Amino acid sequence: MSIQLLPDFVRENYEVHEWKHACAILKADFPAEWQDIIDVLTAFRLNKSWVTNAGGRKSKVSEFIDSYLYKKGWCEKEFRTQVVVDDHNMDTPTHKVDCFRNRVALEIEWNNKDPFYDRDLNNFRLLFDLRAISVGVIITRRDELQEIFNELGRGPSYGASTTHMSKLLPRIEGGSGAGCPLLVFGISKSLYVEDE
Repeated sequence: MSIQLLPDFVRENYEVHEWKHACAILKADFPAEWQDIIDVLTAFRLNKSWVTNAGGRKSKVSEFIDSYLYKKGWCEKEFRTQVVVDDHNMDTPTHKVDCFRNRVALEIEWNNKDPFYDRDLNNFRLLFDLRAISVGVIITRRDELQEIFNELGRGPSYGASTTHMSKLLPRIEGGSGAGCPLLVFGISKSLYVEDE
């Protein structure tokens, strides 16, 4: 597995899964984006305050990752796609990708309802088939973080029907990403920091 291409820190602090040689593709064909992903994963820490303080529209986890990558030239991206049959054009809108640069799409699923994984994987599949992306990346959380949420009295806010690794893997293994190379990272307890 080309997961061994990742630095020790990332492999030790994230649950990592890949499909269709995503690491090798990123490292060889998209070295700047590969490095940006490694850099944001290395810089990231899960602050206690981000769990204990109720968030707004976007979680502090997503804000950190988004803003880090946006400073490196990534952007939120909505693709305009159409199907043409004879002379009839039909718009086929896709969902916005959280972070996009140079054919690499990255989604952050910290604490959404788990059907968001279906949306992300379908989007990756379609965009890959249309040759708009070459790799899809998802950053989510490991199941083990539930222990921390429970200890902090926030367990119900991070319930069984929200986005975590054991909800994602069966979808991918069942073929939801189709032909798109995928790289998935699960944030681990080792990244948790008591900041308050």
